[in-house]
Amino acid sequence: MQALRLLLLLLAVVAGVSGGSAGEDGGGARTYIVRMDADAKPSAFPTHAHWYESAVLAASGGGDWPEGGPLIHTYSAALHGFSARMSPSAAAALATARGVAAVVPERVRQLATTRSPRFLGMLSSPPSAILADSDFGSDLVIAIIDTGISPTHRSFSDRGLGPVPPKWRGACASGPGFPPSSCNRKLVGARFFSAGYETTSGRMNETAEIRSPLDNDGHGTHTASIAAGRYVFPASTLGYARGVASGMAPKARLAAYKVCWVGGCFDSDILAAFDAAVADGVDVVSLSVGGVVVPYYLDAIAIGAFGAAEAGIVVSASAGNGGPGGLTVTNVAPWMTTVGAGSMDRAFPANVRLGNGQLLDGVSVYGGPVLQSGKMYELVYAGTTNTGATPSAADGYSASMCLDGSLDQAAVRGKIVVCDRGVNSRAAKGDVVHRAGAVGMVLANGAFDGEGLVADCHVLPATAVGAASGEKLRKYIAASTPQKPATGTILFEGTHLGVHPAPMVAAFSARGPNPQSPEILKPDLVAPGLNILAAWPSGVGPAGIPSDGRRTEFNILSGTSMACPHISGLAALLKAAHPAWSPAAIKSALMTTAYVKDNSNGTMIDEQYATASFFATGAGHVNPAKAADPGLVYDISPDDYLGYLCSMYTSQEVSVIARRPINCARRAGHAGNLNYPSLSATFVADGTNQTMKTHFIRTVTNVGGGRSVYRAAIRAPEGSTVTVQPKQLVFRRDGQKLSFTVHVEAAMPTQAKKMEPGSSQVRSGALTWSDGRHAVVSPIVVTLQAPVQ
Repeated sequence: MQALRLLLLLLAVVAGVSGGSAGEDGGGARTYIVRMDADAKPSAFPTHAHWYESAVLAASGGGDWPEGGPLIHTYSAALHGFSARMSPSAAAALATARGVAAVVPERVRQLATTRSPRFLGMLSSPPSAILADSDFGSDLVIAIIDTGISPTHRSFSDRGLGPVPPKWRGACASGPGFPPSSCNRKLVGARFFSAGYETTSGRMNETAEIRSPLDNDGHGTHTASIAAGRYVFPASTLGYARGVASGMAPKARLAAYKVCWVGGCFDSDILAAFDAAVADGVDVVSLSVGGVVVPYYLDAIAIGAFGAAEAGIVVSASAGNGGPGGLTVTNVAPWMTTVGAGSMDRAFPANVRLGNGQLLDGVSVYGGPVLQSGKMYELVYAGTTNTGATPSAADGYSASMCLDGSLDQAAVRGKIVVCDRGVNSRAAKGDVVHRAGAVGMVLANGAFDGEGLVADCHVLPATAVGAASGEKLRKYIAASTPQKPATGTILFEGTHLGVHPAPMVAAFSARGPNPQSPEILKPDLVAPGLNILAAWPSGVGPAGIPSDGRRTEFNILSGTSMACPHISGLAALLKAAHPAWSPAAIKSALMTTAYVKDNSNGTMIDEQYATASFFATGAGHVNPAKAADPGLVYDISPDDYLGYLCSMYTSQEVSVIARRPINCARRAGHAGNLNYPSLSATFVADGTNQTMKTHFIRTVTNVGGGRSVYRAAIRAPEGSTVTVQPKQLVFRRDGQKLSFTVHVEAAMPTQAKKMEPGSSQVRSGALTWSDGRHAVVSPIVVTLQAPVQ
């Protein structure tokens, strides 16, 4: 092996790669992802892997490497290149080598239903059109890139399924708790990727983690069953949400790619999963993993997703849980479907009755012994119990958040503790309160989270209340005296259905505008993501904390992580029903048929009970029945994406994403003219122009049958004039494409409404094409941005 490496080093020097001194580590070694021009491989190297290894050896000046060599992963399907650990100086040297397109530091990312199928109109007799036309997703394979999967769960039974699709080329990796027989006709493949994680963090602790595709976290099992879980009855969590559990595409096949570990989800491992998924022959990739927004050519998920989309694979990704603040949305590349989270018409009331007679709305899925009926317990605000178990924890802030070791046991024992939301997990707060000797907990939202409530499987009687109720609680407790203490109790009411209004945008759901490209509205749409019941591993407690010894077959979780696989499953149904549709056409069908009305016939609202903006909802809430027959679609080819990218980046930067040399001089254009199903315009309101203008060119494809005439209807954003030419589209055949232009003219705010420096005004409208049977709706967003002075 050493002789081979010396030969590779010699070949690399001949090939024009040189680098730092021998054995250099620089003390700052880290993992880098290297994108290579596959066609530039010198003929002296028998394989690309040999070339890659020689390049790293030369850039690093040789040195000592692990037994397996310097490469962590090699990539050949979703992109061309490799990942390796090296010093910054070696990475800089490698970046100048022949055939190297980019060297990017690795980033670490974090993880971002008995009712939802019925809420989405998919449980009917006979089956809904989208299920019937797709045979429930049979023969489509959905890749779940996550924490692995629990293969023995009833949601992944292959009973009644046909043979594994012949196109499937994947494997079933085995390991502890995951024998080779774990895969079946439902779970057709499973792999795990930990080399990137272990290169950075050291060898995993196999007493706490499992070196196999087995899920010992729960997140991956949960998301997989949302996308494609089988019908399971009975299903519930600790007695809540009883019913039939089902994924969106119950007969679709699953392939699990485990990339997330205790230390996070590492880019090099995520890219390896994308690469394997493309090579394995999946149809949809579901990715409930978030991260920071960076330019696409530096974004491993964007690069991997582009390779997948180019191969005809639909990629759906979670928008992130950083809401409700603006500019928090992640996974914003236009070739991905970015999914925000909404509520359903189901709730789990657990209200707080105070000694003064007030009743505060709360939610919980606590399933243990409840508080004594008729008894009122003393209430205490955690922020005033700041003696702390340790000196470092003895501060009011730590106590208010119920951080570990922050509570004075004598002050909380036998009482109900009010904790503020934030910092540590909601379930962890309950554990802290429980260990301190309290009998219950009320978790109060802050102003940032507003009235958005998330139900949790707490380890003690506990509930969550909104910001307004939290403030009432704190004031009630502050006004109490030893002679007249504040008292209350928690009333658990089980499961309520038919709740109004619904859907609402979840408080945590990340918001736009798109930090990378404001011309592309993100998120794309919202789906159920609040209090979602789905499959759960038998070895993990429902609270998701080590001290929870309870076990349940299903669990209720919230997050855009839960919303994303709803869209992944629906995308599989659409792809099965319309095999000729591209990933962009499937996204278009989902977006242009989405709705923004709730079940009270009002416009969707957010966590503050205010009208939700398109930066929160995207095109709106997914409508599966309509998506199956959208009438028109906005299609986008991989080449179109390259033109869009060339409007933002250099040829070299675009080549990193495209996996081949790109000349942007021949691809002049404007980012807003990407054939996207939404329209977003941003103007700089600097006071020099009374009116600001732009236009969008769009092309729609008729997928609604033969001859049809569509007419345009415009709801212009306030203060803007919007026109469309032509106003009528006449289609003579199925598959025909016609183009139109949308002109947007925005007026400068009047002196009375002069904008403050750095502020913005956002106005929304819509363009609807209708033939009397279909309504094809595109959001219009106009943003006036005042310069920062």
